[in-house]
Amino acid sequence: MSRILIVEDEAIIRTALRRLLERHDYRVSEAGSVAEALELDPQHFDLVISDLRLPGEAGTELIARAAPIPVLIMTSYASMRSAVDALKLGAVDYVAKPFDHDELLETVARALHQQAARSTEPPDVTEPGGNAQPMIGSCAAMQVVYTRIRKTAPADVTVLIQGESGTGKELVARAIHQQSRRAAAPLICVNCAAIPETLIESELFGHEKGAFTGASAARTGLVEAADGGTLFLDEIGELPLDAQARLLRVLQEGEIRKIGSVETRHVDVRLIAATHRDLRALSRTGEFRLDLYYRLNVMQIDLPPLRERDDDILEIADILLDKACQRHGREGLRLSRASRRTIHDYPWPGNVRELENALERGVILAEGHLIHPDDLGLSAPPRPLAAPPPSIGSGADEPGDAEEDLSLEDYFQHFVLEHQDQMSETELAQKLGISRKCLWERRQRLGIPRKKSPRRSAG
Repeated sequence: MSRILIVEDEAIIRTALRRLLERHDYRVSEAGSVAEALELDPQHFDLVISDLRLPGEAGTELIARAAPIPVLIMTSYASMRSAVDALKLGAVDYVAKPFDHDELLETVARALHQQAARSTEPPDVTEPGGNAQPMIGSCAAMQVVYTRIRKTAPADVTVLIQGESGTGKELVARAIHQQSRRAAAPLICVNCAAIPETLIESELFGHEKGAFTGASAARTGLVEAADGGTLFLDEIGELPLDAQARLLRVLQEGEIRKIGSVETRHVDVRLIAATHRDLRALSRTGEFRLDLYYRLNVMQIDLPPLRERDDDILEIADILLDKACQRHGREGLRLSRASRRTIHDYPWPGNVRELENALERGVILAEGHLIHPDDLGLSAPPRPLAAPPPSIGSGADEPGDAEEDLSLEDYFQHFVLEHQDQMSETELAQKLGISRKCLWERRQRLGIPRKKSPRRSAG
């Protein structure tokens, strides 16, 4: 059920509009001014319907403050100028008072439909090289992530991104920054785990000349470099306690003090933090400040691991494969059926980063135009096979449903033993989607001897 906020100072109109919408199964809240609407937090609604003329600030003020929630403007001044001005400011549409009930309901339904469509589209992300592309994936868990990015980006609040290593936490941080009001300012990315503990405070907050041995010149810290923009701290759980205390001051007071300095400087920085660790658990053991955790966790985004994104794995693999082929000048390479099945069923403990590395190996090692499972170099055991996804293909020559619960190695052994009396090595390899060399290597590894063909008598 969609939630709608009505902002109208005339009680009679406000009540009539609320009753009309509630009769059509909308949940409705009311406000008499922009100030009252802001107290209700317009971003918790799916649509805002606001009068243009209100006591205090004009209704168009809500367009920016409610973003990305759409605002529908009502005006009794049905002039083209006021309507066009509202649309230029970003209103999703306008209706003139006195409004026709059917027309209003149609406009509301259209605005909500457009918003729902936008909230499920992957956001575009500009990579460091300048290439813009949408985030990959359409599974239900990623739809939640996309919606949270769109609602969080314009709000200018601190964000905590949680997820396993390799799930794309920096990509989410870039998407938030690029959809925020700070998009034109710098995004500074810092991996806290990659900086030695003795240098982390100097890197983040800077130092004065002579502050410590080796400080031959003053240095501007990365927090100050992000002034006006966004600071992304990856693996923030690795931050030492002293640096945590300094970071807390940045969040509370908006101030930094360089090492060796007595002066404080004001900074305007939006902080996005990421971690694969449980910060709340770390706070119980004294490894992470609880007050900093609460400051960071204003808005939380949880990224699903790749093994929980069954519907997305092959789509991601195809896009990463295309990139790898371009990098290595091997356009036209494709994944064999067996490779696609392996990729779909592998647990991917290293997530998207591990998938990208496997495909890179496959592109380098592949002979011919197909990448076979052995080219991917995956060493960990795959998950038990589930029903194959439709995109993998399941023709009449594919293995039967009765064997789908076998592991890949079990299936290979079962298939070879059952068919080697009727098929040549070339035919077996083709049916399995691997090369003859791979077939021979797997026979050796699994101890499946190749049956000798009976000699044909000369006739």
